Amino acid sequence: MYIKRHIESVITECLQQFPVLLVTGPRQVGKTTLLQHVCNNFEYVTFDDPLVLREAVEETNLFLKNNEPPLLIDEVQYAPEIFRYLKMYVDKNKSKGSFALTGSQAFELMKNVSETLAGRMAIVELKGLSLREIHNIDFCKPFIPNEEYIEERKKYLSDYNDLWKTIHRGSMPELQDKTINWDRYYSSYIKTYIEKDVRQIINISDELKFVRFLTALAVRCGELLNVNALANEVEVSADTIKRWLSILQTSGIIFLLEPYFNNVLKRVVKTPKVYFYDSGLVCYLARWTSPDTARTGAQAGSIYENFIVSEILKCHLNAGKTISSIYYYRDRDQREIDVVIEEDGKLYPIEVKMTANPTKAMGKHFSALDNIPDKIRQPGIILCQYDKKVYLKEDLIALPISYI
Repeated sequence: MYIKRHIESVITECLQQFPVLLVTGPRQVGKTTLLQHVCNNFEYVTFDDPLVLREAVEETNLFLKNNEPPLLIDEVQYAPEIFRYLKMYVDKNKSKGSFALTGSQAFELMKNVSETLAGRMAIVELKGLSLREIHNIDFCKPFIPNEEYIEERKKYLSDYNDLWKTIHRGSMPELQDKTINWDRYYSSYIKTYIEKDVRQIINISDELKFVRFLTALAVRCGELLNVNALANEVEVSADTIKRWLSILQTSGIIFLLEPYFNNVLKRVVKTPKVYFYDSGLVCYLARWTSPDTARTGAQAGSIYENFIVSEILKCHLNAGKTISSIYYYRDRDQREIDVVIEEDGKLYPIEVKMTANPTKAMGKHFSALDNIPDKIRQPGIILCQYDKKVYLKEDLIALPISYI
């Protein structure tokens, strides 16, 4: 059964405005299914097919004659040579919506795009299913908790029942079929990811160490990135850890949330925090084998925060917005704010709490964002499990997570 994706309208717009569309994202998040649904009049080929791939690499002109646009090409990263020929085609024909491409290695693709198809191609990032998509909520605006957003979002509220089941199960479309074995799925996912994506970027000599690295990172989700601690635990060099982190970023597995920095803020910490886009993968790697073990374990707060932050990121991406304006805040006085969203000179401070009993004290660090030149700090938000929106102070709102 096809699950409606909120990014569909963004993809349709891009196809109307650009000759080429590239959808990037991790494996198995539904890139091909999405494009086959939206581009239902496109011819489809996949470079997973060795015969098709060989023709595309060795006889590219012939490949494009045999497969005329509008054309959907799956796993385009296996034939980066084709970008040059796509440029020649679109420059000659100048028709919008000629090619739709999928690829699960953004770094390699971007390198080729910047050299060839810059200005001719729209790039869209797809992640796993969002809570809105899982619950079939037809609301596609990015989470920016101003008065207008909150009033509009209120019309589409739905109870997110069994939240920890959703957190543990993960966001992969295939796992929405409850008959699929969760443990077996993620075991296969990691094996395929290492063999098909990681090996193509670098030569990993020790797969066990890479899996240990993934696990060490998973149990640190929501924490400040500490490269040396990871290197010591996995028993590899710090440079190796940095290289592996960049692979996880470029293949859409993790996101490094940068700290909010302003020239006025002299004492801020400048280390990023690590988040996984898929909470199910975190649970699998950390060996939280059931929703209850995840919910009651020592790291429940971290995985909950990871899940909520990834939901905020996904709803921005699904609306076609950049996530470069989403930060966290921490300074050397131990003041910390989980999420800071900046838009139009306004700063929205957000705390993520598992509790259903929000208090004013939870927003005590929001004042760290006051008095920054040219920035206006907005009312703070405590994202929590209370069942309705409530003002804790004039400039502090407790908001149920159903408002994301």
